[in-house]
Amino acid sequence: MAKLYFYYSSMNAGKSAALLQSSYNYRERGMQTLLLCPQLDNRFGEGRITSRTGISQPATTFTPTDDLFALIETRVRAQALHCVMVDEAQFLTKSQVKSLGDVCDRFDIPVLTFGIRTDFQGEPFEGSLYLLSWADNLKELKAICHCGRKATMVLRVDEQGRVVTEGAKIAIGGNDAYVSVCRRHFREGFDRPNL
Repeated sequence: MAKLYFYYSSMNAGKSAALLQSSYNYRERGMQTLLLCPQLDNRFGEGRITSRTGISQPATTFTPTDDLFALIETRVRAQALHCVMVDEAQFLTKSQVKSLGDVCDRFDIPVLTFGIRTDFQGEPFEGSLYLLSWADNLKELKAICHCGRKATMVLRVDEQGRVVTEGAKIAIGGNDAYVSVCRRHFREGFDRPNL
């Protein structure tokens, strides 16, 4: 029976690279994958999953209002599909996470999702919350804080490297806007942003 997987970490743990490697492994064996990514993350061009290591593949984009079950069902009816992979899964909605579970249960197709758990204020993203609740398998990918501990949180920083504690929940960015840290350094940075 196919399963719903959630691979999670803070930023800079290699989630996109792991997704692209998994897709490569399927395709190398003649199996078809469907790669999905949120339309709002267009840092490397719309409809592309790109790793910091430089590898990249085209992907189908989705928005919060898209019916992912219908999208995947259309693809399944057109050709064989062996795995669905979702990058930046924190941006999924509750109903989209449910739909991905339905894909596993009704089509017997595994779904691998990759994302971060919490935003820059330490609050869960909707997609991550429901993936943590409903996924069959949870797998943590490791990132490292500057102190050497496991990084589990992210701090948003401005152009001068100062910690940002207020603002929109979603602001797309990479190493220029976010720093992966352990819980201790998250609390220290968030409580005293000008240090």
